[in-house]
Amino acid sequence: MLVKIVTFFLIGMVILAMFGKLRFPGQNRLNAARCPKCGRFQIGKGPCRCQSGQG
Repeated sequence: MLVKIVTFFLIGMVILAMFGKLRFPGQNRLNAARCPKCGRFQIGKGPCRCQSGQG
């Protein structure tokens, strides 16, 4: 019984690992919305706060 539980647990972990490797849609767009200097998300088209001297 214990071997069966451990086996199911390991199979479940393998399935979760496979889903974790998948790239989510829109990932490139999210990475492009980050500031290349500090890594913050940019909202709008203006400069980042680290580049404008406000942050």
